[in-house]
Amino acid sequence: MKTILIVEDDETIRTGLKYFLEKENFQVIEASTCKEALLKVSNSINLLLLDLGLPDGDGFLLFQKIMEKKKIPTIFLTAVDEEVSIVRGLDMGADDYITKPFKVRELLSRINNVLRRYQRSQEDNIIHLHNLTIDLNGARVRKNNEDVFLTALEYKILLILGLNPNKVFTREQILADIWDTNEAFVNDNTLTVYIKRIREKIEDDPNHPKIILTVRGLGYKVSDQSEKVTD
Repeated sequence: MKTILIVEDDETIRTGLKYFLEKENFQVIEASTCKEALLKVSNSINLLLLDLGLPDGDGFLLFQKIMEKKKIPTIFLTAVDEEVSIVRGLDMGADDYITKPFKVRELLSRINNVLRRYQRSQEDNIIHLHNLTIDLNGARVRKNNEDVFLTALEYKILLILGLNPNKVFTREQILADIWDTNEAFVNDNTLTVYIKRIREKIEDDPNHPKIILTVRGLGYKVSDQSEKVTD
């Protein structure tokens, strides 16, 4: 069940939307002010319906503050079909807008379209490698649906390889990428240590890796197939 946060100061509109969306199997959370909305933003929110005209602040500023806490697909509710407001909202990162008064069926269609687009974008930003997933949006690695805690440098190395499955990277190529983004000196021997540490965290059997493979005489690659190569 998807959760929608409705930020709307008009109680009649808010109550009507809540009733309609709950009948469409959404869970609805309500807020009538900027202050209340900020308190109710959480990781469980899947979509934001945001009225731009709120009694205690500017809807655009509220949108910015919410996005700083959590990136949420957003549809602006605008009282007037004003081109400047619409363009400003879309430029800021809103996904869609609808002008009051609107038909609830049209709003439902827009909600479903935004959620589908967001779901596709999330799936496009997840790398699957055996029993490992790398979430590019959240910089998060999971093994068998459990979080794997990598250092920033370990994550960077895994990402270099994981973004190009089955492509062989020389040690020099990996070191060049690390050198560009890390102040600490990382030499060839240190890279070997880091690869070993990453394998200990992501491989079922680090001595017989299936994800990060050594290509003798060349470097490393990430495999999306069940191969066995030892270092």
